[in-house]
Amino acid sequence: MTTLSPFRVRLALLALALGGFGIGSTEFVALGLLPNIAHDLLPALYAQSHEAANAQAGWLVSAYALGVVVGAPTIAAFSARFPRKNLLVVLAAVFTLATVASALLPSFGFVLAARFVAGLPHGAYFGIASLVAASMMGPGKRGAGVAYVLSGLTIANVVGVPAITALGQLAGWRVAYLAVASIFAVTFVALAMLLPKQAGNPDATMKRELAAFGRSQVWLTLLTGAVGFGGFFAVYTYIAPIATDVTGLTPALVPIVLVVIGLGMTIGNVLGGRFADRSVVRTIFGFFGLFAISLAGLALTAQTTAGLFVFVFLIGVAASGISPAIQTRLMDVAGDSQTLAAAANHSALNIGNSLGAYLGGLTIAANLGYISPVWIGLILCAPGIALAAWSVLLQRSRGGSLESGRRTPTVPLGAE
Repeated sequence: MTTLSPFRVRLALLALALGGFGIGSTEFVALGLLPNIAHDLLPALYAQSHEAANAQAGWLVSAYALGVVVGAPTIAAFSARFPRKNLLVVLAAVFTLATVASALLPSFGFVLAARFVAGLPHGAYFGIASLVAASMMGPGKRGAGVAYVLSGLTIANVVGVPAITALGQLAGWRVAYLAVASIFAVTFVALAMLLPKQAGNPDATMKRELAAFGRSQVWLTLLTGAVGFGGFFAVYTYIAPIATDVTGLTPALVPIVLVVIGLGMTIGNVLGGRFADRSVVRTIFGFFGLFAISLAGLALTAQTTAGLFVFVFLIGVAASGISPAIQTRLMDVAGDSQTLAAAANHSALNIGNSLGAYLGGLTIAANLGYISPVWIGLILCAPGIALAAWSVLLQRSRGGSLESGRRTPTVPLGAE
């Protein structure tokens, strides 16, 4: 077994987080560039109806999400036995090539396909990276390791997405995607140079990985995360019209609102990881409680600038705090199917993203106002909490330990 110095561990975690930064950038940057993409790739439709062209350009976001849903369990199940460092390097290469293709392909259909391919490694990357980080951090610090990997995703919402969106508005959306591709290219090099060798599970098979889906606790945990993050995206998707039409801010201040949410997500991710190392279950319930309070606060005070900024910040803290706890919980209940369960979490979260945005859109289309998605988010909290409670009660009834992950063995480093 190779013993890593604290400095080497930090460098390796930084390389993993850099990949998360690239993923956060590529996942959300299209939201601010849809009109530019629609104008360039759908000129005829754009000339007829800006709204229709923008809506069709939104398929690029859906295609990426579909790639995540398909790719996470598929890649994880096939690759669990292979060396984890090699897998992460290959996934970074796929991200790089697919993002370059997104920037250079000439037609909407080809770009749509490229976005689907770009989404395929998303869940597998986070799942495998979380296992590697947890192994490097060691017992008692698994949540902190998972949070470190996810920190790149949250920081992308503060820095990467606003900056690359601004670049795309100035130089074109294709340049924005090339910038994202450059992040993945640097990640590829950083992972190859800084990540220690770590073996996969030589006993893993497709059948054994898929056995995770035969565990009720895995399903309950996945559903808890999907519903919880569905509530977040019910709000996040429509935060711009909430800020302008409800609070009365100018469009120029919307990026500031997004930065505040991103700061909340960054802080919540750190807190969620640290608290999860003390108690995964209490962390899940605690942040769900904060989430519900914050959503109710936003719904009641969004007409004021102070209310908007305070509660969107707290919503970011709560939603992001849940994520590392859910990821750690999956590592606790997955048994021998660690790789698949960790990756499937991101499929579940993307299903939740789509659910929240869809339900929020339905209420807006029904003329219930831009605050209605906030109430949808609050409503989705109830089944999220209920699912988490069901999971805990079921485990207690069977005599299981709620913090079983503390006994989860780590995979030796340097054994590739």
